[in-house]
Amino acid sequence: MRATLASAVGVACTAALALPLTPGQGAIAAPHTAAPHTAPASAALPGSTQSLPLSPLARPVASPDRANAEPEYGVAARKVRPFSLVGVVWDDARADLHGQVQVRTRATGTDRWSGWQDVETHSDDAPDLDADDRRSGRVRGATAPLWVGDSDGVQLRVRPHARPAPDHPHAPTDRYAAGPLPSGLRLELVHPGDPQPATTATTADPADPADPATKVGPADPADPATKVGPADGPAAQSGDLDGDLDGDQSGDATDPTEPQAPDQPDQSGQQPDQPDQSGQQPDQPDQSAAEATTDNLVLDQTRSAAADLVLPAETAEQAEAQRDGKRRYLAPRPRIILRKGWSADERLRERRLGYTRTVKAAFVHHSATGNNYRCAQAPAVIRGIYRYHVKSSGWRDLGYNFLVDKCGNIYEGRAGGPGKPVLGAHTLGFNSNSTGIAVLGTYSRSTPPRAAVRAVAKLTAWKLGLHGRNPAGSTYLVSGGSNKYRKGVTVRLKVISGHRDGFTTDCPGTQLYRQLGAARYVAAKLQGR
Repeated sequence: MRATLASAVGVACTAALALPLTPGQGAIAAPHTAAPHTAPASAALPGSTQSLPLSPLARPVASPDRANAEPEYGVAARKVRPFSLVGVVWDDARADLHGQVQVRTRATGTDRWSGWQDVETHSDDAPDLDADDRRSGRVRGATAPLWVGDSDGVQLRVRPHARPAPDHPHAPTDRYAAGPLPSGLRLELVHPGDPQPATTATTADPADPADPATKVGPADPADPATKVGPADGPAAQSGDLDGDLDGDQSGDATDPTEPQAPDQPDQSGQQPDQPDQSGQQPDQPDQSAAEATTDNLVLDQTRSAAADLVLPAETAEQAEAQRDGKRRYLAPRPRIILRKGWSADERLRERRLGYTRTVKAAFVHHSATGNNYRCAQAPAVIRGIYRYHVKSSGWRDLGYNFLVDKCGNIYEGRAGGPGKPVLGAHTLGFNSNSTGIAVLGTYSRSTPPRAAVRAVAKLTAWKLGLHGRNPAGSTYLVSGGSNKYRKGVTVRLKVISGHRDGFTTDCPGTQLYRQLGAARYVAAKLQGR
Protein backbone atom coordinates (compact mmCIF):
# COMPACT_ATOMS: atom_id res chain seq x y z
CA MET A 1 0.00 0.00 0.00
CA ARG A 2 1.03 3.52 -0.53
CA ALA A 3 2.69 5.55 2.11
CA THR A 4 0.22 8.26 3.03
CA LEU A 5 -1.95 6.43 5.51
CA ALA A 6 -2.49 7.78 9.03
CA SER A 7 -0.59 11.02 8.59
CA ALA A 8 -2.59 13.54 10.56
CA VAL A 9 -3.61 16.53 8.48
CA GLY A 10 -4.04 19.83 10.26
CA VAL A 11 -4.46 20.42 13.97
CA ALA A 12 -6.62 18.20 16.09
CA CYS A 13 -9.97 19.72 16.95
CA THR A 14 -10.32 19.85 20.70
CA ALA A 15 -13.20 22.28 21.06
CA ALA A 16 -16.58 20.95 22.13
CA LEU A 17 -18.67 19.93 19.15
CA ALA A 18 -22.28 18.85 19.30
CA LEU A 19 -23.62 16.30 16.87
CA PRO A 20 -25.34 16.38 14.50
CA LEU A 21 -23.93 19.66 13.18
CA THR A 22 -25.94 22.26 11.36
CA PRO A 23 -24.78 24.54 8.52
CA GLY A 24 -22.86 27.52 9.77
CA GLN A 25 -21.03 25.67 12.54
CA GLY A 26 -17.99 25.00 10.42
CA ALA A 27 -19.01 21.57 9.24
CA ILE A 28 -19.81 20.47 5.72
CA ALA A 29 -23.55 19.95 5.33
CA ALA A 30 -24.21 16.88 3.24
CA PRO A 31 -27.53 15.62 1.92
CA HIS A 32 -28.26 12.07 3.02
CA THR A 33 -30.32 10.47 0.33
CA ALA A 34 -30.01 6.93 1.63
CA ALA A 35 -30.40 5.51 5.09
CA PRO A 36 -27.33 4.04 6.75
CA HIS A 37 -27.09 0.28 6.66
CA THR A 38 -25.94 -1.73 9.63
CA ALA A 39 -24.83 -5.30 9.33
CA PRO A 40 -27.21 -7.50 11.32
CA ALA A 41 -26.23 -7.64 14.95
CA SER A 42 -26.23 -11.08 16.46
CA ALA A 43 -24.90 -12.69 19.56
CA ALA A 44 -23.42 -15.31 17.24
CA LEU A 45 -21.20 -12.75 15.52
CA PRO A 46 -19.37 -10.51 18.00
CA GLY A 47 -18.56 -7.07 16.64
CA SER A 48 -20.51 -4.98 14.17
CA THR A 49 -20.19 -3.01 10.95
CA GLN A 50 -22.03 0.22 10.19
CA SER A 51 -22.18 1.03 6.48
CA LEU A 52 -22.93 4.67 5.60
CA PRO A 53 -23.50 5.81 2.00
CA LEU A 54 -21.40 8.71 0.74
CA SER A 55 -23.27 11.73 -0.64
CA PRO A 56 -22.14 14.64 -2.86
CA LEU A 57 -20.77 17.55 -0.88
CA ALA A 58 -19.60 20.43 -3.06
CA ARG A 59 -19.05 20.46 -6.83
CA PRO A 60 -15.70 22.12 -7.77
CA VAL A 61 -15.63 24.96 -10.25
CA ALA A 62 -14.43 23.78 -13.67
CA SER A 63 -11.58 25.67 -15.33
CA PRO A 64 -10.52 25.82 -19.01
CA ASP A 65 -7.76 23.26 -18.49
CA ARG A 66 -9.92 20.88 -16.45
CA ALA A 67 -12.36 18.41 -17.91
CA ASN A 68 -15.36 16.79 -16.24
CA ALA A 69 -14.81 18.21 -12.77
CA GLU A 70 -16.02 15.71 -10.17
CA PRO A 71 -17.86 16.65 -6.96
CA GLU A 72 -16.54 15.79 -3.54
CA TYR A 73 -18.31 13.02 -1.70
CA GLY A 74 -18.42 12.33 1.99
CA VAL A 75 -20.29 11.90 5.24
CA ALA A 76 -21.11 14.97 7.31
CA ALA A 77 -19.98 15.03 10.93
CA ARG A 78 -22.38 12.86 12.85
CA LYS A 79 -22.83 10.73 15.91
CA VAL A 80 -22.74 6.97 15.36
CA ARG A 81 -22.55 3.82 17.41
CA PRO A 82 -19.09 2.99 18.79
CA PHE A 83 -16.45 1.78 16.31
CA SER A 84 -12.64 1.53 16.17
CA LEU A 85 -11.67 0.97 12.52
CA VAL A 86 -12.74 2.71 9.31
CA GLY A 87 -12.50 2.10 5.58
CA VAL A 88 -14.29 2.92 2.34
CA VAL A 89 -15.69 0.31 -0.07
CA TRP A 90 -17.31 0.47 -3.51
CA ASP A 91 -19.15 -1.86 -5.88
CA ASP A 92 -16.58 -2.79 -8.55
CA ALA A 93 -13.50 -4.55 -7.18
CA ARG A 94 -11.69 -3.87 -10.47
CA ALA A 95 -12.15 -0.10 -10.19
CA ASP A 96 -9.63 2.23 -8.58
CA LEU A 97 -10.47 5.14 -6.32
CA HIS A 98 -8.62 8.09 -7.88
CA GLY A 99 -8.75 10.60 -5.07
CA GLN A 100 -7.86 11.56 -1.53
CA VAL A 101 -9.82 10.00 1.32
CA GLN A 102 -9.66 11.70 4.71
CA VAL A 103 -11.47 11.00 7.94
CA ARG A 104 -11.66 12.51 11.39
CA THR A 105 -13.21 10.88 14.41
CA ARG A 106 -14.43 11.76 17.89
CA ALA A 107 -13.19 9.78 20.88
CA THR A 108 -16.02 7.91 22.58
CA GLY A 109 -17.76 9.85 25.32
CA THR A 110 -15.78 13.05 24.75
CA ASP A 111 -15.85 16.21 22.65
CA ARG A 112 -12.32 15.63 21.36
CA TRP A 113 -11.98 15.29 17.60
CA SER A 114 -8.90 14.06 15.81
CA GLY A 115 -7.29 15.95 12.99
CA TRP A 116 -7.94 14.81 9.44
CA GLN A 117 -6.19 11.52 8.70
CA ASP A 118 -5.45 10.07 5.27
CA VAL A 119 -6.90 6.68 4.41
CA GLU A 120 -4.82 4.68 1.94
CA THR A 121 -6.94 4.47 -1.21
CA HIS A 122 -5.15 1.68 -3.05
CA SER A 123 -5.42 -1.54 -1.10
CA ASP A 124 -3.05 -3.73 -3.09
CA ASP A 125 -3.16 -6.48 -0.46
CA ALA A 126 -5.79 -8.47 -2.32
CA PRO A 127 -6.79 -11.86 -3.74
CA ASP A 128 -5.42 -12.82 -7.14
CA LEU A 129 -7.60 -12.07 -10.14
CA ASP A 130 -8.69 -15.71 -10.52
CA ALA A 131 -8.85 -16.56 -6.80
CA ASP A 132 -11.84 -18.19 -5.16
CA ASP A 133 -12.34 -15.01 -3.13
CA ARG A 134 -13.37 -13.20 -6.32
CA ARG A 135 -15.66 -15.94 -7.63
CA SER A 136 -18.21 -15.43 -4.88
CA GLY A 137 -19.54 -12.24 -6.47
CA ARG A 138 -19.31 -10.49 -3.11
CA VAL A 139 -15.85 -8.95 -3.51
CA ARG A 140 -15.82 -5.16 -3.48
CA GLY A 141 -13.23 -2.51 -4.06
CA ALA A 142 -11.84 -1.21 -0.79
CA THR A 143 -9.34 1.16 0.75
CA ALA A 144 -6.96 -0.03 3.39
CA PRO A 145 -8.54 -0.02 6.85
CA LEU A 146 -7.47 2.61 9.37
CA TRP A 147 -7.45 1.99 13.13
CA VAL A 148 -8.77 5.07 14.96
CA GLY A 149 -9.48 3.67 18.42
CA ASP A 150 -12.74 3.85 20.37
CA SER A 151 -14.87 6.47 18.62
CA ASP A 152 -18.53 7.49 18.38
CA GLY A 153 -18.37 10.36 15.90
CA VAL A 154 -17.13 10.52 12.33
CA GLN A 155 -16.72 12.84 9.35
CA LEU A 156 -15.40 11.78 5.94
CA ARG A 157 -14.46 13.53 2.71
CA VAL A 158 -13.36 12.09 -0.63
CA ARG A 159 -11.74 14.55 -3.01
CA PRO A 160 -11.35 13.25 -6.59
CA HIS A 161 -8.07 13.93 -8.32
CA ALA A 162 -8.62 16.65 -10.90
CA ARG A 163 -8.42 15.44 -14.48
CA PRO A 164 -6.69 17.72 -16.98
CA ALA A 165 -8.21 17.80 -20.44
CA PRO A 166 -6.73 15.09 -22.71
CA ASP A 167 -4.78 17.64 -24.75
CA HIS A 168 -3.44 19.42 -21.65
CA PRO A 169 0.36 19.16 -21.29
CA HIS A 170 -0.06 17.69 -17.80
CA ALA A 171 -2.66 15.06 -18.68
CA PRO A 172 -1.98 12.01 -16.49
CA THR A 173 -0.45 8.82 -17.79
CA ASP A 174 -0.31 7.00 -14.46
CA ARG A 175 -3.31 4.76 -13.72
CA TYR A 176 -3.54 6.25 -10.24
CA ALA A 177 -3.40 9.90 -11.35
CA ALA A 178 -7.06 10.69 -12.05
CA GLY A 179 -10.44 9.34 -13.02
CA PRO A 180 -14.06 9.32 -11.88
CA LEU A 181 -14.92 8.04 -8.45
CA PRO A 182 -16.28 4.47 -8.43
CA SER A 183 -19.97 3.91 -7.80
CA GLY A 184 -21.48 2.65 -4.59
CA LEU A 185 -19.09 4.39 -2.19
CA ARG A 186 -19.79 3.58 1.45
CA LEU A 187 -18.02 4.34 4.70
CA GLU A 188 -17.49 1.23 6.81
CA LEU A 189 -17.28 1.66 10.58
CA VAL A 190 -16.06 -1.51 12.25
CA HIS A 191 -16.36 -2.45 15.89
CA PRO A 192 -14.05 -5.46 16.42
CA GLY A 193 -16.10 -6.91 19.25
CA ASP A 194 -14.91 -7.77 22.70
CA PRO A 195 -12.64 -10.79 23.19
CA GLN A 196 -13.89 -13.88 24.91
CA PRO A 197 -12.21 -13.62 28.35
CA ALA A 198 -11.35 -17.30 28.64
CA THR A 199 -9.95 -17.64 25.13
CA THR A 200 -7.67 -14.66 24.60
CA ALA A 201 -3.89 -14.90 24.72
CA THR A 202 -2.04 -12.19 26.57
CA THR A 203 0.16 -9.64 24.88
CA ALA A 204 2.31 -6.95 26.39
CA ASP A 205 3.58 -3.50 25.62
CA PRO A 206 7.34 -2.99 25.20
CA ALA A 207 7.75 -1.82 28.76
CA ASP A 208 6.32 -5.04 30.15
CA PRO A 209 9.31 -7.21 31.13
CA ALA A 210 7.10 -10.23 31.70
CA ASP A 211 6.69 -10.97 28.02
CA PRO A 212 9.93 -12.34 26.54
CA ALA A 213 8.69 -11.51 23.04
CA THR A 214 8.94 -7.80 23.88
CA LYS A 215 12.43 -7.78 25.33
CA VAL A 216 14.73 -5.45 23.44
CA GLY A 217 17.91 -6.83 24.88
CA PRO A 218 19.28 -10.32 24.23
CA ALA A 219 17.27 -12.92 26.13
CA ASP A 220 19.64 -15.65 25.05
CA PRO A 221 23.21 -14.84 23.99
CA ALA A 222 23.22 -17.93 21.81
CA ASP A 223 20.14 -16.80 19.88
CA PRO A 224 21.22 -14.43 17.10
CA ALA A 225 17.67 -13.16 16.67
CA THR A 226 17.79 -11.58 20.13
CA LYS A 227 20.99 -9.65 19.46
CA VAL A 228 19.36 -6.52 18.15
CA GLY A 229 19.86 -2.78 18.42
CA PRO A 230 22.24 -0.28 19.98
CA ALA A 231 21.12 -1.24 23.47
CA ASP A 232 23.22 -4.37 23.08
CA GLY A 233 26.39 -2.40 22.37
CA PRO A 234 28.11 -0.94 19.34
CA ALA A 235 27.58 -2.79 16.09
CA ALA A 236 30.47 -4.63 14.56
CA GLN A 237 31.04 -4.60 10.84
CA SER A 238 30.79 -8.25 9.91
CA GLY A 239 28.61 -10.98 11.30
CA ASP A 240 27.16 -8.66 13.97
CA LEU A 241 23.40 -9.02 13.94
CA ASP A 242 22.98 -5.89 16.02
CA GLY A 243 24.34 -3.78 13.21
CA ASP A 244 22.38 -5.63 10.57
CA LEU A 245 19.07 -4.97 12.28
CA ASP A 246 19.83 -1.31 12.81
CA GLY A 247 20.44 -0.36 9.21
CA ASP A 248 19.90 -1.43 5.67
CA GLN A 249 22.59 -3.96 4.86
CA SER A 250 20.94 -5.30 1.73
CA GLY A 251 23.42 -3.61 -0.57
CA ASP A 252 20.72 -2.64 -3.03
CA ALA A 253 21.86 0.50 -4.87
CA THR A 254 19.14 0.41 -7.50
CA ASP A 255 15.49 1.45 -7.31
CA PRO A 256 14.10 -0.54 -4.36
CA THR A 257 10.82 -1.14 -6.18
CA GLU A 258 12.58 -3.22 -8.84
CA PRO A 259 13.34 -6.92 -8.19
CA GLN A 260 16.81 -8.20 -8.89
CA ALA A 261 17.27 -8.68 -12.64
CA PRO A 262 17.64 -12.29 -13.80
CA ASP A 263 21.10 -11.73 -15.22
CA GLN A 264 22.53 -10.42 -11.95
CA PRO A 265 24.22 -12.82 -9.56
CA ASP A 266 22.45 -13.61 -6.34
CA GLN A 267 24.24 -11.71 -3.58
CA SER A 268 23.75 -14.59 -1.20
CA GLY A 269 25.97 -16.80 -3.34
CA GLN A 270 23.29 -19.48 -3.53
CA GLN A 271 21.63 -20.52 -6.78
CA PRO A 272 18.04 -19.30 -6.98
CA ASP A 273 15.15 -21.69 -7.24
CA GLN A 274 14.31 -22.59 -10.81
CA PRO A 275 10.95 -21.71 -12.36
CA ASP A 276 8.29 -24.21 -11.44
CA GLN A 277 8.03 -26.82 -14.19
CA SER A 278 5.93 -29.30 -12.28
CA GLY A 279 2.68 -28.31 -13.93
CA GLN A 280 0.85 -28.91 -10.65
CA GLN A 281 -2.17 -26.69 -10.11
CA PRO A 282 -1.26 -23.76 -7.84
CA ASP A 283 -4.20 -24.26 -5.51
CA GLN A 284 -3.27 -27.85 -4.64
CA PRO A 285 -1.42 -28.25 -1.34
CA ASP A 286 2.00 -29.84 -1.24
CA GLN A 287 1.07 -32.86 0.85
CA SER A 288 4.64 -33.69 1.79
CA ALA A 289 5.23 -30.14 3.02
CA ALA A 290 1.96 -30.06 4.92
CA GLU A 291 2.67 -33.37 6.65
CA ALA A 292 6.12 -32.15 7.62
CA THR A 293 4.79 -29.34 9.80
CA THR A 294 3.78 -29.21 13.42
CA ASP A 295 0.16 -28.31 12.71
CA ASN A 296 -1.11 -31.60 14.01
CA LEU A 297 -0.78 -29.85 17.38
CA VAL A 298 -3.47 -27.35 16.40
CA LEU A 299 -5.90 -30.14 15.57
CA ASP A 300 -5.18 -32.19 18.68
CA GLN A 301 -8.43 -32.08 20.66
CA THR A 302 -6.69 -33.39 23.77
CA ARG A 303 -4.81 -30.14 24.26
CA SER A 304 -5.85 -27.82 27.06
CA ALA A 305 -7.82 -24.66 26.32
CA ALA A 306 -4.82 -22.52 27.22
CA ALA A 307 -2.60 -24.46 24.82
CA ASP A 308 -5.06 -23.78 22.00
CA LEU A 309 -4.40 -20.06 22.33
CA VAL A 310 -0.67 -20.06 21.64
CA LEU A 311 1.74 -22.27 19.73
CA PRO A 312 4.80 -22.16 22.01
CA ALA A 313 8.27 -21.37 20.79
CA GLU A 314 10.64 -24.23 20.07
CA THR A 315 14.19 -24.37 21.33
CA ALA A 316 17.17 -24.65 19.02
CA GLU A 317 17.62 -28.23 20.25
CA GLN A 318 14.07 -29.12 19.26
CA ALA A 319 14.57 -27.71 15.78
CA GLU A 320 17.89 -29.56 15.44
CA ALA A 321 16.21 -32.84 16.35
CA GLN A 322 13.73 -32.44 13.47
CA ARG A 323 16.38 -31.89 10.80
CA ASP A 324 17.01 -34.61 8.27
CA GLY A 325 18.45 -34.99 4.78
CA LYS A 326 15.56 -33.15 3.15
CA ARG A 327 15.25 -30.51 5.84
CA ARG A 328 18.75 -29.51 6.79
CA TYR A 329 17.99 -25.89 7.65
CA LEU A 330 15.04 -25.94 10.02
CA ALA A 331 14.87 -22.98 12.38
CA PRO A 332 13.09 -23.00 15.75
CA ARG A 333 9.42 -22.13 15.54
CA PRO A 334 8.72 -18.78 17.24
CA ARG A 335 5.83 -18.26 19.65
CA ILE A 336 2.64 -17.79 17.60
CA ILE A 337 -0.68 -16.56 18.97
CA LEU A 338 -3.30 -18.69 17.24
CA ARG A 339 -6.61 -17.45 15.87
CA LYS A 340 -8.39 -18.50 19.04
CA GLY A 341 -5.81 -16.49 20.96
CA TRP A 342 -6.92 -13.22 19.33
CA SER A 343 -10.60 -14.28 19.54
CA ALA A 344 -11.27 -14.82 15.84
CA ASP A 345 -14.92 -15.64 15.30
CA GLU A 346 -14.70 -18.60 12.94
CA ARG A 347 -18.34 -18.11 11.89
CA LEU A 348 -17.37 -15.01 9.93
CA ARG A 349 -15.15 -16.76 7.37
CA GLU A 350 -15.94 -19.41 4.79
CA ARG A 351 -15.59 -22.91 6.16
CA ARG A 352 -13.59 -24.31 3.25
CA LEU A 353 -9.83 -23.89 3.58
CA GLY A 354 -7.58 -23.05 0.66
CA TYR A 355 -3.98 -24.17 0.15
CA THR A 356 -1.23 -23.55 -2.34
CA ARG A 357 1.42 -26.07 -3.43
CA THR A 358 4.38 -24.86 -1.39
CA VAL A 359 5.96 -21.71 0.03
CA LYS A 360 8.76 -20.29 -2.10
CA ALA A 361 8.72 -16.70 -0.84
CA ALA A 362 7.52 -14.49 2.00
CA PHE A 363 6.07 -11.05 1.19
CA VAL A 364 6.38 -8.48 3.96
CA HIS A 365 3.72 -5.77 4.30
CA HIS A 366 2.77 -2.99 6.62
CA SER A 367 -0.95 -3.03 7.38
CA ALA A 368 -1.12 0.77 6.89
CA THR A 369 -3.65 0.89 9.72
CA GLY A 370 -1.60 3.56 11.51
CA ASN A 371 0.62 3.36 14.59
CA ASN A 372 -1.93 4.62 17.09
CA TYR A 373 -2.38 1.36 18.95
CA ARG A 374 -0.97 -0.33 22.04
CA CYS A 375 0.23 -3.89 21.82
CA ALA A 376 -2.53 -4.92 24.20
CA GLN A 377 -4.92 -3.62 21.52
CA ALA A 378 -3.31 -5.62 18.70
CA PRO A 379 -5.83 -8.52 18.92
CA ALA A 380 -8.66 -5.99 18.55
CA VAL A 381 -6.91 -4.40 15.56
CA ILE A 382 -6.61 -7.84 13.96
CA ARG A 383 -10.27 -8.63 14.66
CA GLY A 384 -11.14 -5.33 13.00
CA ILE A 385 -9.05 -6.09 9.91
CA TYR A 386 -10.55 -9.60 9.80
CA ARG A 387 -14.11 -8.27 9.86
CA TYR A 388 -13.28 -5.58 7.30
CA HIS A 389 -11.73 -8.09 4.90
CA VAL A 390 -14.68 -10.52 5.19
CA LYS A 391 -17.81 -8.43 5.79
CA SER A 392 -16.84 -5.18 4.04
CA SER A 393 -14.48 -6.33 1.26
CA GLY A 394 -16.23 -9.65 0.66
CA TRP A 395 -13.20 -11.93 1.04
CA ARG A 396 -13.27 -15.51 2.30
CA ASP A 397 -11.11 -14.77 5.35
CA LEU A 398 -8.42 -12.46 6.66
CA GLY A 399 -5.98 -11.81 3.82
CA TYR A 400 -2.61 -12.09 5.59
CA ASN A 401 -1.11 -15.40 6.64
CA PHE A 402 0.59 -13.83 9.68
CA LEU A 403 0.58 -10.52 11.50
CA VAL A 404 3.23 -9.01 13.77
CA ASP A 405 2.65 -6.18 16.23
CA LYS A 406 5.19 -3.55 17.23
CA CYS A 407 6.13 -5.51 20.36
CA GLY A 408 7.13 -8.50 18.27
CA ASN A 409 4.11 -10.70 19.02
CA ILE A 410 3.31 -13.00 16.08
CA TYR A 411 -0.29 -13.90 15.20
CA GLU A 412 -1.77 -16.55 12.96
CA GLY A 413 -3.76 -14.92 10.18
CA ARG A 414 -5.77 -16.78 7.53
CA ALA A 415 -7.10 -20.11 8.77
CA GLY A 416 -5.58 -23.40 7.73
CA GLY A 417 -2.62 -23.99 10.02
CA PRO A 418 0.46 -21.82 10.70
CA GLY A 419 2.91 -24.35 9.26
CA LYS A 420 0.88 -25.34 6.18
CA PRO A 421 0.99 -23.63 2.76
CA VAL A 422 -2.23 -21.64 3.22
CA LEU A 423 -3.30 -19.62 0.18
CA GLY A 424 -3.60 -16.02 1.32
CA ALA A 425 -4.87 -12.75 -0.19
CA HIS A 426 -2.01 -10.37 0.44
CA THR A 427 0.01 -9.71 -2.74
CA LEU A 428 -2.10 -9.35 -5.87
CA GLY A 429 -0.52 -11.56 -8.53
CA PHE A 430 1.75 -13.54 -6.21
CA ASN A 431 -0.43 -15.20 -3.59
CA SER A 432 0.25 -18.71 -4.93
CA ASN A 433 3.33 -20.44 -3.48
CA SER A 434 4.00 -17.63 -1.03
CA THR A 435 3.11 -16.44 2.45
CA GLY A 436 2.18 -12.91 3.52
CA ILE A 437 3.31 -11.23 6.74
CA ALA A 438 1.84 -7.87 7.78
CA VAL A 439 3.51 -5.72 10.43
CA LEU A 440 0.73 -3.79 12.14
CA GLY A 441 1.31 -0.08 11.57
CA THR A 442 2.42 2.38 8.92
CA TYR A 443 6.16 2.52 8.23
CA SER A 444 6.55 4.96 5.38
CA ARG A 445 8.21 7.54 7.62
CA SER A 446 8.23 5.82 11.00
CA THR A 447 11.02 3.38 11.80
CA PRO A 448 9.69 -0.08 12.66
CA PRO A 449 10.50 -1.26 16.18
CA ARG A 450 13.41 -3.68 16.44
CA ALA A 451 11.15 -6.22 18.12
CA ALA A 452 8.90 -6.29 15.04
CA VAL A 453 11.82 -6.73 12.62
CA ARG A 454 13.28 -9.45 14.83
CA ALA A 455 9.91 -11.24 14.83
CA VAL A 456 9.76 -11.11 11.02
CA ALA A 457 13.23 -12.68 10.88
CA LYS A 458 12.28 -15.48 13.30
CA LEU A 459 8.99 -16.17 11.56
CA THR A 460 10.45 -16.30 8.06
CA ALA A 461 13.38 -18.46 9.19
CA TRP A 462 10.95 -21.06 10.51
CA LYS A 463 8.27 -20.85 7.82
CA LEU A 464 10.67 -20.85 4.87
CA GLY A 465 12.79 -23.58 6.50
CA LEU A 466 9.80 -25.93 6.47
CA HIS A 467 9.94 -25.74 2.67
CA GLY A 468 13.72 -25.72 2.25
CA ARG A 469 14.00 -22.07 1.24
CA ASN A 470 17.04 -19.91 1.89
CA PRO A 471 15.90 -16.53 3.32
CA ALA A 472 18.99 -14.86 1.83
CA GLY A 473 18.41 -16.29 -1.65
CA SER A 474 16.19 -15.72 -4.65
CA THR A 475 13.37 -17.68 -6.24
CA TYR A 476 11.00 -17.62 -9.21
CA LEU A 477 7.24 -17.04 -9.08
CA VAL A 478 4.72 -16.90 -11.91
CA SER A 479 2.63 -13.72 -11.86
CA GLY A 480 -1.11 -14.10 -11.61
CA GLY A 481 -1.47 -10.59 -13.01
CA SER A 482 -0.72 -7.26 -11.33
CA ASN A 483 0.01 -3.65 -12.23
CA LYS A 484 3.72 -4.51 -12.40
CA TYR A 485 3.83 -7.94 -14.07
CA ARG A 486 1.30 -9.26 -16.54
CA LYS A 487 -0.27 -12.66 -15.95
CA GLY A 488 1.93 -15.63 -16.82
CA VAL A 489 5.28 -13.85 -16.57
CA THR A 490 7.96 -15.66 -14.57
CA VAL A 491 9.58 -13.23 -12.16
CA ARG A 492 12.73 -13.61 -10.12
CA LEU A 493 12.25 -12.29 -6.59
CA LYS A 494 14.07 -12.42 -3.29
CA VAL A 495 12.83 -15.19 -1.03
CA ILE A 496 12.00 -12.48 1.51
CA SER A 497 10.50 -9.67 -0.55
CA GLY A 498 8.56 -6.53 0.15
CA HIS A 499 5.10 -6.10 -1.32
CA ARG A 500 6.50 -3.44 -3.66
CA ASP A 501 8.70 -6.06 -5.31
CA GLY A 502 5.64 -7.69 -6.87
CA PHE A 503 3.29 -4.73 -7.17
CA THR A 504 3.77 -1.02 -7.83
CA THR A 505 3.06 0.28 -4.34
CA ASP A 506 4.79 1.91 -1.38
CA CYS A 507 4.07 -1.10 0.85
CA PRO A 508 5.68 -2.14 3.18
CA GLY A 509 6.73 1.47 3.64
CA THR A 510 10.19 2.83 2.97
CA GLN A 511 11.44 2.42 6.53
CA LEU A 512 10.32 -1.20 6.90
CA TYR A 513 11.55 -2.07 3.41
CA ARG A 514 15.02 -0.83 4.38
CA GLN A 515 15.11 -3.42 7.17
CA LEU A 516 14.44 -6.44 4.96
CA GLY A 517 18.13 -6.96 4.21
CA ALA A 518 18.76 -7.33 7.92
CA ALA A 519 15.80 -9.67 8.32
CA ARG A 520 17.15 -11.89 5.51
CA TYR A 521 20.56 -12.07 7.16
CA VAL A 522 19.17 -12.94 10.60
CA ALA A 523 16.71 -15.48 9.21
CA ALA A 524 19.48 -17.27 7.31
CA LYS A 525 21.60 -17.37 10.48
CA LEU A 526 18.71 -18.86 12.41
CA GLN A 527 18.51 -21.62 9.81
CA GLY A 528 22.20 -22.36 10.34
CA ARG A 529 23.33 -21.11 6.97
